[in-house]
Amino acid sequence: HFGVGGDGLVLMGRPGDPQQADFRMRIFNADGSEAEMCGNATRCVGKYLFERGLTDKRLIRLETLAGIRELALEVGDDGGEAKVRSVRVSMGKPGLAPADIPMQAEGDAFINRELTVKGTAYRGTAVSMGNPHLVVPVSGLAQLDLAAVGPAFEHHRLFPRRVNTEFIEVLGPDRIRMRVWERGAGETLACGTGACAVLVACALNGWTGRKAVVELRGGELVIEWAGDDVVYMTGGGEFVFSGEYPTGL
Repeated sequence: HFGVGGDGLVLMGRPGDPQQADFRMRIFNADGSEAEMCGNATRCVGKYLFERGLTDKRLIRLETLAGIRELALEVGDDGGEAKVRSVRVSMGKPGLAPADIPMQAEGDAFINRELTVKGTAYRGTAVSMGNPHLVVPVSGLAQLDLAAVGPAFEHHRLFPRRVNTEFIEVLGPDRIRMRVWERGAGETLACGTGACAVLVACALNGWTGRKAVVELRGGELVIEWAGDDVVYMTGGGEFVFSGEYPTGL
């Protein structure tokens, strides 16, 4: 998980409209399907673009299939070299209407409502962060067999385009622990859009405030659902490896 390889493939290039964005990003899951957006990937893209000298901007507008995302880079000195310490990403406004998720459910929103998966009743809250999420509180999060239950959530009949599922434990008013089963990728160590959906779901249910630290298996993210209804994600990125891949094979 921390060596050669990854959960997905990110491609970077020129934006469709240079007046609207500085760069464009596409993200492909491990199964080859293209996702609308990946929050953690946006931070990696910001770090890569700056540290490889492809831009000197510290506020980058990035085009994704879910819309334009703004990346604010915190840059510090590392032995005389400028390095990106963290990236604050404007993740957009959450969508709560079933049509926004999308999901097949009645009502204006799906908040703490019951659904049955493999014969077991769960309660979940559905949130779109440009891609679909279902946030499910559980007990015994560490022992949860995600490989067994995750695919059943991903392919649940309520979600025509499948769904990313975040299983959570609320540790306090400003701290949440989560594990995630991502559509097309399985269990991953982190999911930025998922962490944002988790904070929104917890705030809607009154379990936390509108700003919290979300603990993921790969590290921590600070998520804030601000007064302008926009969700902001702040976290770092680490260089792992570089190499060449023969695309002509």
